[in-house]
Amino acid sequence: MSESQAANALAVFGGTFNPVHLGHLRSAIELLEHLPASELRFMPCSLPPHREPPGISARQRAAMIELAIAGEPRFSCDTRELERAGPSYTIDSLDSLRQEIGGQRSLILVMGCDALLGLDRWHRWQELLEHCHIAAIARPGWEWPRDGELAAYLESRESKAPELTARPAGGVHITSLRPLEISATEIRRLLQSGRSARYLVPDAVHTYIHQHRLYTQ
Repeated sequence: MSESQAANALAVFGGTFNPVHLGHLRSAIELLEHLPASELRFMPCSLPPHREPPGISARQRAAMIELAIAGEPRFSCDTRELERAGPSYTIDSLDSLRQEIGGQRSLILVMGCDALLGLDRWHRWQELLEHCHIAAIARPGWEWPRDGELAAYLESRESKAPELTARPAGGVHITSLRPLEISATEIRRLLQSGRSARYLVPDAVHTYIHQHRLYTQ
């Protein structure tokens, strides 16, 4: 595969983004440089299968992503999970993406290390790597699982970053990025208590939150 083909990899960053914040955005930039990939799509989850439904609508969370990424041409917001009824299963989104981009382009699913450790609780989890690679963002002190089915599954697929762009799917790569201790949970707590989240989220997102009176209860 040529250098131009390798750089054509598509990264997909899924999550609730409730709300999207500067930690998400900085991680996304560094991922594009590290993998490398030509574009990254933020894919907001409409109805997460493994956690309580967000109190903010999926459309509002997507609107905040659009505001946050304005001006960065390598970023986009993929709303396919907002169009489907029922739980937002990642395997369904990956299948849909493969139909869109074809079978030869490298597709890299981005997640946090905590999500990776719980991967065996995902719907049809053993089929995920048939559609994509996984790039997991490690926190300090993170370790691979040491035993069990998931440990064996991940260990056999461990890959370096260049290997993810050399083939369409099948690898698992762990990367450490610049640590920005910002969490959406912390931001919601600040806003619910009447404090400011300025400089934790982009200014346009901060304005949107206040205009729409989000996270006030």
